[in-house]
Amino acid sequence: MSASRRSGTTDELGPDEPGESGGSDLLAALLDGMDAALCAFDADGVVTHWNREAERILGWTAAEAVGRHGFAGWAVRSADAEEVQARLMSAMRAPGRQVHEFALVTKGGGRVLVRTQSAAVRGPDGKPAGVYCAFSEVHAQIDLERSIALSEALFEDASWGVVLVDADLRPAVVNAHAARALGVGRTSVLGRPLGELLAQGVEELEAALTHVLAEGAPPAPAEMWVSVRGPQGERRRCWRSGFLRLASPLAEEPVPLGVGWLFEDVTEAKQGEQEAALLRFRTNQLHRAARAAAECEDPAEAAIVHLDFALAGFADHALVDRVADRPRAEGADGPGPVRLVRLAATPAGAPGPSLLTGAAGLPVRYPEGHPALQCVERGGTVRADAGSVSAERAREWALERQWPGDAVHALCAVLRSRGRTLGVVTFLRGSGRNRFERPDTAYAEDVSARIATALDLADTTRGRTPQ
Repeated sequence: MSASRRSGTTDELGPDEPGESGGSDLLAALLDGMDAALCAFDADGVVTHWNREAERILGWTAAEAVGRHGFAGWAVRSADAEEVQARLMSAMRAPGRQVHEFALVTKGGGRVLVRTQSAAVRGPDGKPAGVYCAFSEVHAQIDLERSIALSEALFEDASWGVVLVDADLRPAVVNAHAARALGVGRTSVLGRPLGELLAQGVEELEAALTHVLAEGAPPAPAEMWVSVRGPQGERRRCWRSGFLRLASPLAEEPVPLGVGWLFEDVTEAKQGEQEAALLRFRTNQLHRAARAAAECEDPAEAAIVHLDFALAGFADHALVDRVADRPRAEGADGPGPVRLVRLAATPAGAPGPSLLTGAAGLPVRYPEGHPALQCVERGGTVRADAGSVSAERAREWALERQWPGDAVHALCAVLRSRGRTLGVVTFLRGSGRNRFERPDTAYAEDVSARIATALDLADTTRGRTPQ
């Protein structure tokens, strides 16, 4: 029991009166239910209250503690008793609370370093009537302070994003780093659905949060690609995320309060890894193509081998056009306009190896200004895109240029060997792929150089001189 009224001790509430036993029992229950150890002294320094947590820490029961004068001779060493008692009772004359640290003696003779908070207890007349003292083991207090300090540091100074998401999957607390990553202020993000902050990836993120609420934290971090809405448009980012289920420590059964979501931006690292992996794959493809082409008796067949190996993971279609003989225009000193003859193409239907075509030598009906013609005339790579148009308009765009109807991105690389232009190779991508970028251009030019060398060798063996 917390207050030993039943042993005859009187405390600040006064003696028991009829009808007040319920209030005394309530006080005892409240004191015994506290997480902190608590004891109280009257104005003479006599112990009036002693709860169960104090008993747990020191081993002395309420019956053994209540009624003793101070801690001398039982809860502190004799040499320290006077100083400890003076420091505790000084709270009667000091405003507010006082914090002290000193060693107490357990019933078994051991010593426990505790941190105390003491304050005056005032009677009905407002004058000090005693002192109450709440204490806990120093290491437990330090653990609590560390936990609080860690929480504050995470939400102020952490170099990665920290978001507390409630059970409705809405941000409840956001640290400064996470707010910058989301492109919003720390307060404006609170309570908003994640779909208002992320353009892509929100379904995957919400599924992860729901899983954590139901099943608990995953065993390892997860990498998620998201698109963040911002004033300058959408930004695609990769966030390495860890999740923790938050449960109330006050409930008998775990009650989920939400999810702690910690993430760091690893976009640059992931892009570097992807670029390195892509470069390794393309280098291996070029190596394999060179070995396979070396076994071809016909150099033209070797050119097709290079084309087929280049297509893997790079494009959906490929075309190889040779420069046809350019007849002299009537009344002109120089040759006529550029004409291209189809030499090879990937199958229009099911996927398969490229096929040699153009035996009849008929020029391809490319309209004026076609990217392939521009590539030959400039002697350099040309890129073209259908742009942001409807699927029907994109199909018309491709068919107008004599390309397969599903093509929306094109890259034309010139075929040159020994200082002469032999033709052009065109790589085509459908709507499910990204447009051709600078690394793609470098790869296409490398492939085109190998194809041009093979075609030049084919012309040499057949006694044909390129124009």
